[in-house]
Amino acid sequence: MLSWEYPPRIIGGLARVVCSLSRELANSGWDVHIVTADHPSTLEHESDGPVKVHRVKNQTDTTPDFLSWVSRFNIGLLQYAIQLHNQSPFSIVHAHDWMVNDAAWTMKIGFNIPLISTIHATESGRMHGIHNDLQRYIHQIEWRLTYESWRVIVNSHHMHAELEGLFALPVNKIIVIPNGTDVESFSVNFDRQHLRNSLAAPSQRIVLYVGRLVREKGVQILLDAAPKVINACPDTKFIIVGTGYYMDELKQQAYNLGIDHHINFLGYVDDEALRKLYNIADVVCIPSLYEPFGIVALEAMAAKVPVVTSDTGGLRDFVENMVTGITTYAGDPGSLAWGLLEVLRNQELAKNIVRKAYERVSTIYNWKVIAKQTGEIYTQIIEESKNSLNYKTNKTVPQPMLNPRSI
Repeated sequence: MLSWEYPPRIIGGLARVVCSLSRELANSGWDVHIVTADHPSTLEHESDGPVKVHRVKNQTDTTPDFLSWVSRFNIGLLQYAIQLHNQSPFSIVHAHDWMVNDAAWTMKIGFNIPLISTIHATESGRMHGIHNDLQRYIHQIEWRLTYESWRVIVNSHHMHAELEGLFALPVNKIIVIPNGTDVESFSVNFDRQHLRNSLAAPSQRIVLYVGRLVREKGVQILLDAAPKVINACPDTKFIIVGTGYYMDELKQQAYNLGIDHHINFLGYVDDEALRKLYNIADVVCIPSLYEPFGIVALEAMAAKVPVVTSDTGGLRDFVENMVTGITTYAGDPGSLAWGLLEVLRNQELAKNIVRKAYERVSTIYNWKVIAKQTGEIYTQIIEESKNSLNYKTNKTVPQPMLNPRSI
């Protein structure tokens, strides 16, 4: 697998997806190697449980801009991947998003290895269209990765439609395999009251947001909804977890609205602290304007917290209004305030939502099931690629001595 982020380097949800998927694939018998970007205080080569992790530490030159960094990073990915392939040839390459395209494409061509990709989000979706040369370049690379891939995995039916429309991909080339979570990891023992008291008054209800502080995540909509929520439920505290370029503007917005004393910007928290925060929240809010999947909603469901979301993107695949969560109109502060108040003022509704959401996430959106589906796709692609090679040469082709379950 090629990925630009992997724990402890966590920028968004991609790192957690790659980590959880690779571990379950390895547990089921695949030999999984992750080649990823460097991160401070990490080893160049190490085992993350059953997964072999290789971090690019030989690309240390200073780069003048983001695209130059991506280019240098791909050279480093390729150097590491070639070394590993020469030691023990891979059966398939799995690329995660456009930032690893050059290395993935080169390995495909150079070693005749089938390539599969997962597109977690698109530049057009994030930016609500393509508006400048940088975005056009990224859009072109995304298309190239999907074009060169034997199959393309997406995490929701929304993303299936998005890729079909943006890149004119054949319908049967795109496979929907959702993201998941580990429900057991959210059963944590700690002093809940002590943590609550450190963040809110004893009488206050906690609305939790988790995610990057960028425009498409819609935190500004949550802040615009907050005065109406506070007016109806004065004892409400909003806890904002995450970092991003929008933080200063959001803090200024909260001050301008006169609600800054109800808002607590925590910044980055690690996974252990995050699981505790889920456990003390009364509701988790996902107000996204663009959301390919929405793994935070799954995490909240696993932690048995009711979710209030916007009706956008992949969230619609598993957040069913008044059943597994409350859905509201994307970009509408009034609708979002209504949804939050439905949960905060109706404990019976909140309990029913939690129960049904937990049942669904436990049986469908767990990594063992998802890894099994992914492994079946790998096996299918490996066999199809062998048959294709035999057909092209019209003769029996000696196959290299590959581990048939190596990625």
